Amino acid sequence: MADAKVIPFDEDSRARRAGSGSGSGRSRGRGTGARKSDGRSGGTAPLAAVPEEGAEGAPIPAQGGTGAGTEAESGAGASGASASAASGPAAPGSAADVLGQVAERLLGGHWERKVASGLSFLRRRVTGDYEVDEFGYDAELTEQVLMSLLRPVFDGYFRVEVKGIENIPAEGGALVVSNHSGTLPIDGLMTQVAVHDHHPAGRHLRLLAADLVFMLPVVNELARKAGHTLACAEDAETLLERGEVVGVMPEGFKGLGKPFSERYKLQRFGRGGFVATALKTKVPIIPCSVVGAEEIYPMVGNSRTLARVLGFPYFPLTPTFPWLGPLGLVPLPTKWTIQFGEPIPTDAYPPEAAEDPMLVFNLTDQVRETIQHTLYKLLVDRRSVFF
Repeated sequence: MADAKVIPFDEDSRARRAGSGSGSGRSRGRGTGARKSDGRSGGTAPLAAVPEEGAEGAPIPAQGGTGAGTEAESGAGASGASASAASGPAAPGSAADVLGQVAERLLGGHWERKVASGLSFLRRRVTGDYEVDEFGYDAELTEQVLMSLLRPVFDGYFRVEVKGIENIPAEGGALVVSNHSGTLPIDGLMTQVAVHDHHPAGRHLRLLAADLVFMLPVVNELARKAGHTLACAEDAETLLERGEVVGVMPEGFKGLGKPFSERYKLQRFGRGGFVATALKTKVPIIPCSVVGAEEIYPMVGNSRTLARVLGFPYFPLTPTFPWLGPLGLVPLPTKWTIQFGEPIPTDAYPPEAAEDPMLVFNLTDQVRETIQHTLYKLLVDRRSVFF
């Protein structure tokens, strides 16, 4: 007689699955009986161990097993946690976060948009997909590059205060007439930034420059790109008839290169050619007074010999230049004020008024006196050269 085979309690379910797969009649009968007996009928209960529930309501495996399943489940859980940690967000100190913080500090908010705009600008520069007018003015380059370079000097270095900007009309032509000083023509550039950044309509000032500006290799190209043009009546009339704001400094090199002892004393305004141009185009004249530019390079001497050799109208000698070399070219950080006066209308005069020398002289003297008196007033109100 064969020995009876003993089946452990916890292996009953395995036996049922194995018997079902092998097709044995006894195994099928035992498995069927186990499924039909649920304790409510009078049948025999299954021999498998009933799993218990833990404190959290999760089932606890049977204690009679080998434990291999538990170890496998534990290993699977650990590997799943590792995979979840690996696929999660980057650590706060990652390289991408550090680069993003540096870019935001340098470029400010929305730096991704600024970088994309810069790359688009470079692409247009390389491919030549940009426009300039007949005078060489490049509006996009001026907005994106030149103004961005001048703005920190305007706001942070010279701390320019702008007054009376509302006197420049929102549209149509206008002629801004200003004093000129400072050894180098930085006052023209600062006036250009003042009109562009502070005028409600964001108007652009087209400066009339001397011949020397367009004879220098690099300066010539930059001046054209920034909208400057030759100081001649034809170019000024064309711009004014197109509705541009044109800037002129009638003192020229006489005001720019005057000694420090004559600061804020206006030189002659020439023969009044700018007034005749305004009368022809019937645009208002806006007097402009600039305080602070006289002290950036205190000109205490003039080397006429070097000026003649180099072809310059003057060669300045200041307390720092040329004694300190390139360091002497750094301007002193003076406090500036730019004030635009009330417009002087010209549209009420007859067409032949531009040919009347007495009228031209009187209007020229009126503009000059207005600028001079405004300079004196601003100097009285100024607390200090640097504050």
